[in-house]
Amino acid sequence: MSWKKLSGSEDAPPVLKSSSANVIIGSEKVYYVRHINIYLADDPFLSQFLPIDPATDDLFNLAKDGVLLCKLINLAVPGTIDERAINTKKVLNPWERNENHTLALNSAKAIGCTVVNIGTQDLVEGRPTLLLALIAQIIKIQLLADINLKKTPQLIEVLDDGNGDIEELLGLAPERVLLRWMNYHLRRGGYEKMITNFSSDLKDATAYAYLLNVLAPGLCDGSTLDTEDPIERATLVLDHAERMGCKRYLNPEDIVEGISNLNVAFIAQIFHQRNGLSVDSNKISFAEKMTYDVQLARDERCFRLWMNSLGIETYVNNLFEDVKTGWVLLEVLDKVAPGSVNWKHATKPPIRFPFRKVENCNQVVMIGETLRFSIVNLEGNDIVQGNKKLIVAFLWQLMRYNMIQVLKNLRARSQGKEISDSYIIAWANRKVRSTGRSCQIENFKDKSISSGLFFLELLSAMRPRVVNWNLVTKGESDEEKRLNATYIISVTRKLGCSVFLLAEDIMEVNQKMMLTLTASIMCWCLQNSPEEADFGIDYNSAYASDASPALSTVGEDESSSLCAEIPSLNAALDSMASPSEFEDGDAIVE
Repeated sequence: MSWKKLSGSEDAPPVLKSSSANVIIGSEKVYYVRHINIYLADDPFLSQFLPIDPATDDLFNLAKDGVLLCKLINLAVPGTIDERAINTKKVLNPWERNENHTLALNSAKAIGCTVVNIGTQDLVEGRPTLLLALIAQIIKIQLLADINLKKTPQLIEVLDDGNGDIEELLGLAPERVLLRWMNYHLRRGGYEKMITNFSSDLKDATAYAYLLNVLAPGLCDGSTLDTEDPIERATLVLDHAERMGCKRYLNPEDIVEGISNLNVAFIAQIFHQRNGLSVDSNKISFAEKMTYDVQLARDERCFRLWMNSLGIETYVNNLFEDVKTGWVLLEVLDKVAPGSVNWKHATKPPIRFPFRKVENCNQVVMIGETLRFSIVNLEGNDIVQGNKKLIVAFLWQLMRYNMIQVLKNLRARSQGKEISDSYIIAWANRKVRSTGRSCQIENFKDKSISSGLFFLELLSAMRPRVVNWNLVTKGESDEEKRLNATYIISVTRKLGCSVFLLAEDIMEVNQKMMLTLTASIMCWCLQNSPEEADFGIDYNSAYASDASPALSTVGEDESSSLCAEIPSLNAALDSMASPSEFEDGDAIVE
């Protein structure tokens, strides 16, 4: 079987299906409780409530105040939440509890969780299925965090079998890398089957027995492969893993039931305990020397998380690899500009013929032109070839267009005019002045932003109690700036905004990220206090200039003409080819 069949990007984080058997949900709850009891045992706040008894509903009751979820998120991706922003008291009022859940959900989005159908009320009520679904995603992110070439360069060894290349390995989701690693060792151990999933292929525990015999032959029990009873074999496997140092979270029945989430967690534990990979310095050096652009990495992270937050069907694991088919970009465009995509001429992955990818990407570019994006040097083939800088430039315009459209839809008094960067700045400055504070900015490149004080004053203007000024520094040294920046991001999420920037973006005054942060706060204000949105703004001066004139947007007057152009675009695509011309083997979405 080709590894390309295992490298699809539609593997979203696991969510418990409503059709799952109660025994599976119960088993997962037991696993998550054990995980929490071990990893959070020393937490200064939660230790008073631990250990949790998995036989009770204590997990759901403890999660009702939001602190547990926030702590789990920081376990998965340390530093995601500034813990100073968490409301931690033994008894929280409903307002404080809701703030914690809002902070947790927006932070979960910021580490890659899918939370489209989960709301704060679900968490307040402790709804078991939804809560377990979220906890499953958070723990999975924690366990799979190091399963990539950047964190574990030794993984380059799994390419020794000649299947695939580095680019393909870089594009795989962590679960797929884990499967690749497992199959690499199974072939070494003489196991003839290829494991393609974390459920049915592992039910008899035979693959586990082979894997552990390769990784730790001196600790194996010779009877593991001789027994015919799957439960007995699974028991011996767990005994073997425990002798290797793995924590015993699973029961033999969990393996035999083929519970996917638990198998992923178990294999990840084995990987972390003993990955069996070479320490060949030449191989490791080669992997470590791969080019790594810090700013591109930040952009990739931001746009990937933003795209996943839109609720598209395809889960984006590796931005620059996953957009190459054009399909996921069409999904995003359909969310941002409904009706813009002609699905009759879109080919859904897996795509056998390369020219189908180019067709998808050509449609992406054509829609971008219709939306007035600046795409002078961008062609469909640039996306297929993975031109990172051009992809990032396109996605920035798409993200900005989305923000502006949301703002225009919320604003009742925009007078049919374009909402520019300078308009957003004027709004933010006015809000800060209205509280009697003095911080003001000239544009989104203003160096004073690095102290963090302007955004803290803006957030305080939205809701005074959300900022604890006793925690705010002067923002003079780098350390003080970092403390303010991390606090700003958590307070913004606690307020109710979904933002995907990093503390470094504020400290270094990343112009694009400063715009997205301010626009997100403005959106929250318009949704919660629409009557205040336009008070006191000088429209003429606010619209007179733009802090970023190169990044054009579409004004209200142009929106109607834009809507008229979308059917024309679809007609143009219809004239390019008819369904009868498509080759067999590629799925055409009707």
